Order: sequence, then structure tokens, then C-alpha cells
Amino acid sequence: MNKAIYITSNSAESGKSILTIGLMNSLLRHKPKVGYFRPVIDDTVDPKKDNHINTVLSYFSIDARYEDTYGYTMSNLIRFWNGNKRELILNTIIEKYKRIEDQYDFVIVEGSDFSQFGSIIELDLNILIAKNLGIPVILISNVFDDSIERSLDNLLLTYDSFDEKDVNVIAVIANKAMPEHLSEINSRLVKMLPESVVVNTIPINEKLKNPTMKELSEAIKANVIFGEGLLDRPTGDIKIGAMQLSHFLEHITDDAVIVTPADREDILMGSLQANISSNYPNLSGIILTGSMKLSDSVEQLIDGLDKIIPIISVNEATFDIASQLVNVRSHIYATNKEKIKISIDVFESNVDVNGLMTHLESYEVSKDMTPRMFQYYLVQRAKAERKHIVLPEGSDDRILIAASKLQQQDIIDITILGEQDKVESSVKRLNLSFDFNKTPVINPEESEHFADFTNTLYELRKHKGLSPAMAEDLMIDVSYFGTMMVYKGLADGMVSGAAHTTAHTIKPALQFIKTKPGFSVVSSVFFMCLEDRVSVFGDCAINPNPTAEQLSDIAIASADSSMAFGIDAKIAMLSYSSGVSGKGADVEIVKEATAIVKSKRPDLKVEGPIQYDAAVDPEVGRKKLPDSEVAGQASVLIFPDLNTGNNTYKAVQRETGALAIGPMLQGLNKPINDLSRGCTVEDIFNTVIITAIQAQDKS
Repeated sequence: MNKAIYITSNSAESGKSILTIGLMNSLLRHKPKVGYFRPVIDDTVDPKKDNHINTVLSYFSIDARYEDTYGYTMSNLIRFWNGNKRELILNTIIEKYKRIEDQYDFVIVEGSDFSQFGSIIELDLNILIAKNLGIPVILISNVFDDSIERSLDNLLLTYDSFDEKDVNVIAVIANKAMPEHLSEINSRLVKMLPESVVVNTIPINEKLKNPTMKELSEAIKANVIFGEGLLDRPTGDIKIGAMQLSHFLEHITDDAVIVTPADREDILMGSLQANISSNYPNLSGIILTGSMKLSDSVEQLIDGLDKIIPIISVNEATFDIASQLVNVRSHIYATNKEKIKISIDVFESNVDVNGLMTHLESYEVSKDMTPRMFQYYLVQRAKAERKHIVLPEGSDDRILIAASKLQQQDIIDITILGEQDKVESSVKRLNLSFDFNKTPVINPEESEHFADFTNTLYELRKHKGLSPAMAEDLMIDVSYFGTMMVYKGLADGMVSGAAHTTAHTIKPALQFIKTKPGFSVVSSVFFMCLEDRVSVFGDCAINPNPTAEQLSDIAIASADSSMAFGIDAKIAMLSYSSGVSGKGADVEIVKEATAIVKSKRPDLKVEGPIQYDAAVDPEVGRKKLPDSEVAGQASVLIFPDLNTGNNTYKAVQRETGALAIGPMLQGLNKPINDLSRGCTVEDIFNTVIITAIQAQDKS
């Protein structure tokens, strides 16, 4: 079930605060604990806090540390973004959001303010964040500052931008509409958008549109002379007091702010008297300009009035201040209870709250996992139950860099095989942060376990003609020594292959780790982290020409691996034809393998034979296999042979920029995983993590 909603807009001054406050108030009637998170906030001057966060936490008494409720300040985000560290940005935002999600029944996530970064980039950023958090969106847009036609076009373009990236927009709200345009805007939006999207239109509200005296005072850096406790009152028109009092009084309006030189005590006193009089509108405040000060007698007179309004002063000239005031924007802030209550009333009067709540309750989160969310999920899974992984190739720089990264994140325990002095020299040369007390380096020949390991290998393989001397020679090999550490329980898993062939890595495991009961073959999968999902590819590393029985075992093992790693398993048994259209020996093997899978595991969703495009493209899948539960949405893709699988995974990786995590071996009693000799540090890091997770299932 959905646990969060992402509120975003397509421009500044959209009115996200009304939506956030109104939705928070409504949710708290349905959920015991509602959290709040902002991926990006505008920069603030210490000790000032982000106004949105401060208002929500304060008014709704949300028990959360301020520092935990946002991901990045805008300046830091821009620095990392321009420094090509977008991976770090997403990982940090996901991690901080997940901490909030774990603590609350529901979370409101509020997007950026469109105030500094540029509207196009910020729109893309909000789409990217919502996509990677895997939560639906409510889109709110300001329709006041433009024509109806242009406002709706912009709103539809924004909706399409989210929709094209498979981000689900469940509601669209047109805000600040002129009252006479409400019906037209709402009806046109209903026609423009899918029926599944909730549509509401909110009229402009003058009390929310205009700033308070406090906001005006802060904007012009004024000194408060009288009425400091009354600054939260809303304002109306700005009126310059420069003409004679009798003429000036004819121009004042309800909630007006009077701007007049400090030596125009006639305007000052006349305005105060008008505010008291039942024949004139109530005023919001008076701003005195210029460097003059009020006389003591006037101050004494004002101080004795029963009805007072805020009076503030600045040194600047009247018209300079007046021009600044018209640019001050209205915001909702924590101490302004009146504006917050108005916001809630406006929300509940114009938004179908019950319909929106029903939509949120019934919304089913997609089981597709984005690459960044998948990597976050892997790290959290590995941290949940700490395991010990041995890395036999301590002479490879990539292994040491990955080990340093793993050590810094404190995810697992590691042992490195190699010569201590050479490893220390490499660590120094690479300028790595490395604690040898946490990560021991073992030279197999000098190990206290060497004799025991040698004898164990001899006993396990003597029936195959292995002599004690041969066993000793083999145990010097890091792959044999590392595998024996796993066999003996001194490590929970092994990752090798950065400097050795697949055969060299796997051979010891096949000799004495052995396959699990019920598995006819050891196989492999890659977790292919595509732009918008994670797919499982198997077998792309081990079996050249599997039989139908072996292919069925590969499919079942791959589906189980998929589900073990949080990916819904829909299996596509790939071939050069779909359904019953093709003939030939290669197709027949896939048909037979599919039938075996269905017989052995009727609980699994499997389709085959099926072509790759029909397996992953919904439109093609509907055309070729319209009644299939798998076509167009396959998550586990089983290739008919190693030639096809290996070339396909590498082609997808290179052409799309997808991250390929693996290969992860399936079918062994204990986890031993192989690396490509062309692997990156990230490949090693991820493979160690999935090995640790595999080891959790062996406990």
C-alpha cells in the first residue's frame, strides 16, 4: 500500500503550502502519525530555518528533527549537480526519505520551490526524485499570472512530463483561479486529463495572496515602533500618504498599508483616527519613511490609544519603499495561525478531500524498482544482518578501492587475501582510507589454517586421485583458500574474478561447496539496472548450451533470486519467436523448458517462447500475446544459451548505460560469486553486497 505523496508544481508561487497544510490536516484525521520531508530546500541564513518545514513541524506538532526533514539545500545540490555527482544526490535523498518513511504511517513529500535553479531543470529534478522514491504525485499550478489557454497548456505539458517518465500523477490542482473562471478551468482539465486523475480548482484568496505586515517589515528591514504583536495581520493595497489629509482619507481601503514620511504627522494621526472610526475601513499598518523621528508628544498620544495598528519605520524615501513593497510575496509561516486556518478552509472548501483520501488509500505502488532504490534496498538488506566476505585478489587495485568504500560505509566484514606488505604499499599508493585492524590481510601460505585447509581438501578429493602434495599446491591458490574459508565457516561468502577467469573462480566451489539439493546446474543472473526498472537476466555467464531441464532450473532459480531481492518475478523464456509461431530445435527446447517450469512451479508467472521486444514492450506484448500475464512486463528474462545471454547483457549495458550488477551465481550451497575481469569498483562493491545478502539465507 502507498505510504507517501509527492507535492510539486511547475513554477514559483504555485501555492504548494496550501496543499501541504490542507492535506496534512486531512491525513491526520485518518493516520496516527504523518511525516513530512523536503528533498530540496532554498538556502537560509543561520539560524533561520526553511519556512515550509518550520511551519508544518510547528503547527502540526510533528516529532521530527529539522535536520532529518530535508535532503539538500539548493546551493549544495547545484554544487553536486554541476560536479556530476547526481548519484550521490539521489542516494542521499532516498536514504533520508526512507528514514522518515520508516517512522510514520504516511509521509508528505514537498518538492522544490522553483526559485533559484531554473524551471526546466527543477521540473526534471522533481520528476527524477518522485520516480526514484517510487511515490505518486499531486501537481499544483498557479493559473493566475497567465491566460487560461496558456495556463492549461503549461499544466498539461507538466503532467505529460511526469507521465512520460512513468511517474503517476493522481491529482491535478489549478490554484489561484479567478472566481469567474473556476467552472471553465475545471471542466477543461477534466476533459484534458485521464479519468483516473482527480481534478480540482482553487480560487484566488486575497487574504492568502497578500503579505502580512511582518513580511513587509522584514522585506524592507524596518524598525517596529508600535504593535509588534500585531504584525501577523494580512495587508491590502499600498497607499502613499502625500496629499492633504482631507483628500487622502478618500483613498484608503480595507486592510490598506499607509506609507508616509515620518514628518507628516497629520497623515499619521488622521490614519489612526480613521482606523478607529466606524465610518472608515480598518487599516493593516503604517510605514513611516525618512530619517526623522516622531516627537515625544505624538508617541505619547499613540501609546495611549485603545485601538492600535502596527507602525514601523525605515530611513529610505517614500517612493523607494513603496516600489519595494509591491514586490513582496506572501508566504504562510508558523506563527501566522490565521493564514494557516484560512489555508485549511480554502483546501477543504475547494478540494474533494474524501475523493483524494480514497485515491491515496487505494493506490497500489508499482512493484517495479528504480535502479537507485534497488541499490539502496541492497545496502539496507546487507546492513540488516552483517556478514563476512573474503576477497582473494588483494593484488588488484580495484578490489582495494572497493574494500575501502565498503569499510567506510560499515556494511559488512571483509578479509583480503594477499601479502601484507604489498597490500599496505598499494593502499598507500592509492591514498586510500583503510583500517587494517578492521580488515585483515591473509597470506594463504602463512595462515594458521593452511595445514587444516590442505588436509580437508585432500579428504574431500582423494577419491578423485588428489594427493596430499597436490592438495597443498592447490591451497596456495587464493581461489581455493578463499573457497575453503567459506566451506569452513570462517567467511560467509567469496567474491573473485577481477584478476582470474570464471573457471578459476568457480572450479573450487563446484568441487567441494557443491550444488544445493534440487539443482541440476549452477547458473548466474545479472541485475540489469535500466533507466526506470531493474530486470533480471539469466544465464549470461556460466552455461553455454543448457538442456530444456537445465533451462527450466535456471528460470526457477532466477525467479527465486528475483523475489529474494524484492523484484516481482514475471519470467520470459526468450527465443526468436513468440507463442506458437516459430519452429525448430532451438524453439522446441524453450517450449519444453517453459512446460517444465509450469509443471514444477505452478505458482510462477512464465511465458515462452517469447521474443525480447514482446517480453518488455507493453504495446508489442499486447499485439503478439494479448492474453499473457507476462508479455510486455517481464522482469526475469531467461536466454536460451550463453552466446545470446552474454552478448545481450553487454549490448544493453553499453548502449543504454545500464548498471549490470553481477553475475550472481545460483545453485551453490554457499555464495561464491564471479566478477568480470573488466569490472569496475562499483561492480565489485555491488557484487560483494549481493553476496552478503545471499549469505543471510544460509544462516
